[in-house]
Amino acid sequence: MNYIFDFDGTLADSEQCSILATQKAFEQCDLHIPDEAQIKYYMGIPIEKSFVEMASRTLSVEEFDQLLVVFRAAYKEFETATLTLFPNISHVLQQLQSNNHHCFVLSSKKTEVLKRNLEALQISHYFKDAFGSDRVQNYKPDSDGIFAIQQAYDFAAIDTMMIGDAIFDLQMGKAANVKTCAVTWGSHSVEQLSAENPDFIIDEALQLLAII
Repeated sequence: MNYIFDFDGTLADSEQCSILATQKAFEQCDLHIPDEAQIKYYMGIPIEKSFVEMASRTLSVEEFDQLLVVFRAAYKEFETATLTLFPNISHVLQQLQSNNHHCFVLSSKKTEVLKRNLEALQISHYFKDAFGSDRVQNYKPDSDGIFAIQQAYDFAAIDTMMIGDAIFDLQMGKAANVKTCAVTWGSHSVEQLSAENPDFIIDEALQLLAII
């Protein structure tokens, strides 16, 4: 089986880091500061899309580029103190690897940042590859990310599961015709996740090991 994991809100608790970095970036760029609920809702998609949705006005190219630069610097500033793994994630990944399953990470953040975070959390060795937003043409909820991994590693949709905490992950999985597993410890509510009709919904990481 091939398991494709979202990162933020699925493997790692980056909520506080994302909120702090986003609010600092909007404040420093003299923009209306989005509230926590708004930031949490859009955490599943790249900032190139989410910041457009959260901005209270249309930004020039220069303003938008500066907003991204400030956010990335702030995220790096906050990540060491705020980024943590969710309970039992390391154990689950170790078990999947021991049982010869293939694990991948597909994230809305840049690949360089994603790999830095995986290494800092000491789980990078569990994954065959990590795909960030810069390795796909169209962002979540488009299916490009899953197709990119399938093409690179030559495996079938029927043997693949997308695991994520946001409706965007589930929509992407459905579009790629792979199994979908929603996790309830991330950014979107059980009600929001259930509305996407995922194949599985789990409340704790260890439950993933019981899914066939």
